[in-house]
Amino acid sequence: MKRDSSKSGESAARAAVAARAGVALVAAIWGLNWVSVRFALRDLSPWTFRTISFGSAALVLIAVARWRGISLRVKRGPPRLHLAVAGILNLGGFGTLSAFAQLSTTTSRTAICAYTMPIWATLLARPWLGERLDRWRGSALVIGACGLLVLLWPALASKVPIGTLLALGSAISWALGTVYLKWARVDASPIAITAWQLVAGTITVAIGFVASGASAAPALGPLAAGGLIYTTLIGTAVAYLLWFRISVRLPASTAGLGILLVPVVGVVASVVLLGDRPSAADLGGFALIFIAAVCALAPRGA
Repeated sequence: MKRDSSKSGESAARAAVAARAGVALVAAIWGLNWVSVRFALRDLSPWTFRTISFGSAALVLIAVARWRGISLRVKRGPPRLHLAVAGILNLGGFGTLSAFAQLSTTTSRTAICAYTMPIWATLLARPWLGERLDRWRGSALVIGACGLLVLLWPALASKVPIGTLLALGSAISWALGTVYLKWARVDASPIAITAWQLVAGTITVAIGFVASGASAAPALGPLAAGGLIYTTLIGTAVAYLLWFRISVRLPASTAGLGILLVPVVGVVASVVLLGDRPSAADLGGFALIFIAAVCALAPRGA
């Protein structure tokens, strides 16, 4: 019995380490995705871009599930409703608002504002999920909040631009969806949970696409085409599959705060690939956010 308990404990420890490593991988993918989205938005409207990327990613995941023999079945009733609500928040709300935000402000600033999500997720997880803050997550929350305040202060000190409001709205939408999905405890495979949320998100943005009268078949340059392909296959299909798999294995606050690495990766990529030039305040905020992410990813008892 002791051996079994020891093996079980080792398996749980390995699973926890793997989940935290998954958070870091998703952070890298999504960090690069901000630049990819910016490239795609050169030739596509946000409605067109999100409809194509979400819809194509949903089809890719459904095809992969069929190929691997993974069931996409979700019980009738509340579970299906929960996935629809989570998809509207996690994908429809976040994807649309963040895309429009990039048209109103810089990519680096949008990424930073959008990733206030972990703060909202941590705050929502306390009353909604009953998750208590341990020493590491509490420290990560405080340090991350300070880092985000340093980054946002120059804009907030003068006036709040529409891009900032849209990015913050996307962060709140994503946080609500993440905590809601964890609360709902939908009994289905991770790929089914991801695919059906993508379907719900696609329907949401498709309604906006039809209402906006956006072009269905615009001419795409090489950079826009590359951005669309990366966002669809890697930044959406692969990354969301990893994210929803991780978010049900780790506390919402830990998973959310670990994702604070994304704006750091996104801003560095924006500097290298888009020519953004961060200020001294940006660099100070990035440093604090990185420290917060390290604290969030540290195992308990470290």
